[in-house]
Amino acid sequence: MGVRVLHLLRPFMSVLPEIATPDRKVPFNEKVLWTGGTLLMFLVMSQVRLYGIVSSDSSDPLYWMRVILASNRGTLMELGIMPVLTSGMIMQLLAGANFIKVDYNLKEDRALFAGAQKLFAVLIAIGHATVSVLTGLYGNPKDIGAGGCLLLIVQLVAACLITMLMDEMLQKGYGLGSGINLFIAANICQTIMWQALSPSTVNVGRGDEYEGALISLVHLMTSRHNKARALKQAFYRGHLPNVMGLLSAVFIFGLVVYVQGFRVELPVTSNRMRSQRGTYPIKLFYTSSMPIMLYSAMIANVFMISQMLYQRFGTNLLVRLLGVWHPIDESNQLLATNGVAYYLSAPRNLTHAILDPIHTVIYIAIMVTGCALLSKSWAEISGSSPRAVAHQLKEQQLVIAGYRDASMYKELKRVVPIAASFGGACLGAISVLADLMGAIGSGTGILLCVTIIFQYFEMFVKEQMESGAGPETMLMG
Repeated sequence: MGVRVLHLLRPFMSVLPEIATPDRKVPFNEKVLWTGGTLLMFLVMSQVRLYGIVSSDSSDPLYWMRVILASNRGTLMELGIMPVLTSGMIMQLLAGANFIKVDYNLKEDRALFAGAQKLFAVLIAIGHATVSVLTGLYGNPKDIGAGGCLLLIVQLVAACLITMLMDEMLQKGYGLGSGINLFIAANICQTIMWQALSPSTVNVGRGDEYEGALISLVHLMTSRHNKARALKQAFYRGHLPNVMGLLSAVFIFGLVVYVQGFRVELPVTSNRMRSQRGTYPIKLFYTSSMPIMLYSAMIANVFMISQMLYQRFGTNLLVRLLGVWHPIDESNQLLATNGVAYYLSAPRNLTHAILDPIHTVIYIAIMVTGCALLSKSWAEISGSSPRAVAHQLKEQQLVIAGYRDASMYKELKRVVPIAASFGGACLGAISVLADLMGAIGSGTGILLCVTIIFQYFEMFVKEQMESGAGPETMLMG
């Protein structure tokens, strides 16, 4: 039955655009150029405004998640990677739970599964775009007109499709890594740099202030007579990026880089050449940044749905149980103040965390537990489970030193699930710590940025080793 579900998608395969697999090995320098070009395209799309917007004064349903979802309000990247990420997450979970049966050894099944993810992402993009336009995110639909609404939806869906194709192009070997990871890291780095060095001025009731934390520090120290007060304002000012948030971001960066290196190295030997030895590393962040990405995608969808429902049906009991939303500090931006959405959202700062300890404890528990469970589940459904790793080692004719082929799975089963769960929990805990410290870029954003940059560093090293190394460079990276 599961295979028949995939086969139902065959008629759509000829309609969906697809990037052809390269017919030759793409040189490393060429991969770097393709990756750079893709990044440039993403940055341009992040700045090109949507045509037909009447007003953007309404509350932003993705306000808290834009850094993580590589999205920018009012631009072609309005939806960011959310449709692609949500589609991939749901399809992988369905496959992992055997609701959809996929034989990854069959080329046709792999193609159909990839096509299903792409089709589902387009449908999600159409749904999100339609709801966003019709609920007044870009102005009253009556003022925009039917043609204008349709044009906005087409722009959003087309941008999502281009994002998918750029991601597919990199993953098929034209570039390095994943487009999704590249866009997330670029967006987070861009946000941190802008909040640190932005020369824009904002008036929050005390006159014009520079938005950038470092620019504001220099300006306040040179323009104010009371240096101690100026320093305090630069470090702890509210409503705008401050120096303490920037220092917190630097600290979290360093912490993640340090923890990133934690691993258990299993000694492995070759059955073909007994003298050849190596190690198979089981990293603390076994599933890398995937748990935090999956968690963020789920939370983003909950926030978006809850906020839009509350704006339309704010008196309904079930809608209020999902989330109650009120404006932040006399602005149009809504903040969850009750319901499920409130307990899923991070405390705004350390003061709020102390004043509402129940919210803080529930948020920490959900974040840490959710990341741990998602990490363990992702290891099972993504080909990183103990059985899958044992099979990979067996295919390479490798065995863990001191273990036979039959008992190798038991040893991996003892180590891998613990590494996946504990690593996911650590990701959640570090993210919570960063949010409570008020780190610029958000805890989740910094975690994603560091882990993705680290992946690219490993990729560069691997590519250079493959291009210049001989057969003596063995095994596992």
